[in-house]
Amino acid sequence: MTTTRTLLLCGAAGAPLFVIVLLAEGALRPHYDPVYHSGSQLSLGDRGWIQIANFVVSGLLMLPYAEGVRRALASRWTAVLIALFGVGLIGAGVFVMDPMQGYPPGAPPGIPAVTSGHNSAHDLASLLVFLALPLACVTAAFRLKGWWRAYSLVTAVATVALFLAYGQAFTQDAPNAGLIQRVLIVTGWTWLTLLALRLSRTVPTSRPARR
Repeated sequence: MTTTRTLLLCGAAGAPLFVIVLLAEGALRPHYDPVYHSGSQLSLGDRGWIQIANFVVSGLLMLPYAEGVRRALASRWTAVLIALFGVGLIGAGVFVMDPMQGYPPGAPPGIPAVTSGHNSAHDLASLLVFLALPLACVTAAFRLKGWWRAYSLVTAVATVALFLAYGQAFTQDAPNAGLIQRVLIVTGWTWLTLLALRLSRTVPTSRPARR
């Protein structure tokens, strides 16, 4: 049977993997502005497969991580929410958003008034990601103590505030929308990574934790 520590380390790998690929691709992709464009737009164009794979692989790694959290933290709700977070990432990779805001080159400027069903499915998957994450922080806080409880609650509030700010910026086609989204992602995904590392230090290495 897979050890709890191994399951948790899937989260310790999957969350930073997503952030590293997102930031690297955003910095290196021609004609792409990471301050303006959303991370999901990296799924478009000739190199779009890299970000699509990033969504799917990172999302898949969240599923065993969720089971590790269930075992180590004894919180079924946190485990379910992290699993939903992973499902949302997979969905955001499978359903690619429409070209817009001039990216990839030749795409119409700004935010279109009408979008495809594929784009709507992507938006729903992304909404699942950014709703499940702060809720996971809150449910985990009930099982954690000390500064970890405070950190989890602060992360929950910060991710909700940043998500609302990003939604407004994106709708208004603001020039800094991409930057706000990246701050949101780094904030939330850092919590996932640190929680995985923290819990992995508290479980046995030779056998799975008791159910």
